[in-house]
Amino acid sequence: MRTVHGRTDRIVVVGAGLSGLAAALHLAGRGREVVVLERDPVPGGRTGRVDRKGYLLDTGPTVLTMPSILRDTFGAVGADLSEELPLTRLDPAYVARFADGSVLPVRTDAAAMTDAVREFAGPAEATGYVRLREWLTQLYRIEFDRFIDSNIDSPLGMLRPDLARLTALGGFRRLDPKIGTFLSDERLKRVFTFQALYAGESPMRALALYAVISYMDTVGGVYFPPGGVAALPRALARVAAENGVTFHYGDAVLALEREGRRVSAVRTASGTRHPCDAVVLTAELPECHRLLGRVPKRMVPLRPAPSALVVHTGGPGGRPDSGHHTISFGREWRSTFDELITEGRRMTDPSLLITRPTATDPGLAPAGRQLYSILAPVPNLDRGPADWAVEAGPYAEEIVAVARRRLSLDFEPDFTEIVSPADWADRGMVAGTPFSYAHSFAQTGPFRPGNFPRDTENVVLAGGATVPGVGVPTVLISGRLAADRITGAARRRSRVLDLETEASR
Repeated sequence: MRTVHGRTDRIVVVGAGLSGLAAALHLAGRGREVVVLERDPVPGGRTGRVDRKGYLLDTGPTVLTMPSILRDTFGAVGADLSEELPLTRLDPAYVARFADGSVLPVRTDAAAMTDAVREFAGPAEATGYVRLREWLTQLYRIEFDRFIDSNIDSPLGMLRPDLARLTALGGFRRLDPKIGTFLSDERLKRVFTFQALYAGESPMRALALYAVISYMDTVGGVYFPPGGVAALPRALARVAAENGVTFHYGDAVLALEREGRRVSAVRTASGTRHPCDAVVLTAELPECHRLLGRVPKRMVPLRPAPSALVVHTGGPGGRPDSGHHTISFGREWRSTFDELITEGRRMTDPSLLITRPTATDPGLAPAGRQLYSILAPVPNLDRGPADWAVEAGPYAEEIVAVARRRLSLDFEPDFTEIVSPADWADRGMVAGTPFSYAHSFAQTGPFRPGNFPRDTENVVLAGGATVPGVGVPTVLISGRLAADRITGAARRRSRVLDLETEASR
């Protein structure tokens, strides 16, 4: 594994999002002096928080999986996750609702989910689910430690015995037909393939190895912290500061001072100069290239993932018996992905992720109120240009109407907050998507933008645009992988054992 040579005593981390905070904690835990520079006034990056009339909104991710990675991140400086940010395991992880009126609670306990599938679709599908769960577990065991949780310098680094095992399991087949070898009920197949959209791909085109995401939530479990997901970066930053990490907020990075192939200092908008031995950049990839003064050499341009329009709303009443996370599937499926990814059009029959965080933490809304966040996938601005300044309001009304009808919601909203691709773009996110670059085969593993640019000697990258990719767990891993590039890899417990222990609870 390539690492930074020479002194690595003082490290500057650019960005206090999840990847930057993870890198800072791992580096501090290994005895480095760490300075974090953040343009915003608070930590969090994409994992943001907005207060609207006493409603506390998570403006970033709402699905949290793999607490073992959180435990590892806090544990880098000897902190205990259970003390710093106790988590509630959601049961069910999701409630899946279908256009025919059928409902399936998605439980992570093996026996409970087998019973739920049997009641939902019959004994043959329950048997298929048991086989699918076993396959997902095998896939995770082979894939995670070797191909997700470690630095790989080139495609040759993948030539290991585990690659043959992954191939034999069908990891390089297409996801939808592979899941179809276990399940024939089209509704059930959706439950175990919709996660491909997290990777920016259609289930019909995504590699089956991305079923590992399905393992993480349908087997490993979905969790929620007190105060919402935005409480996570705040807790990470607090623990980092308590362990010697210095934070400078509200000060954007303007330039890197170079001495040959090494960066010697970072300069900010306030005129401050921060000398360093190494730098971790967690900005959007184009901004990283700008700071490095480089043009990436890539035969085929990177393809951004689809974006999303998110509507936050709340009020008295609503439906307080609905679950924390509801996946509301439209009648259409294959055509939905063609519209989003190929044609650059909005879904004519949308599938939605509807989150009611007050189901778990009522304190996120005023007393007697319910808070809802409704996420509708939409094309990114490259694939489907739109004037969201004009169109966001009407489309949000349409999406809220669909959610109200499907969940039988009846309340007068106290507020409505809309986040559109234009808002993501204003934050500098490529093509107006918070999901960065899609995980196609040509943008996966060693083919994804690497975290150690070869024209530098002491700059490493972290975040969703680089390895291992998009999502809260993988972005946290990216911070640790960046730290490994600077200090060399630290010895750690296999993550497979950690998550399997969690899945058995």
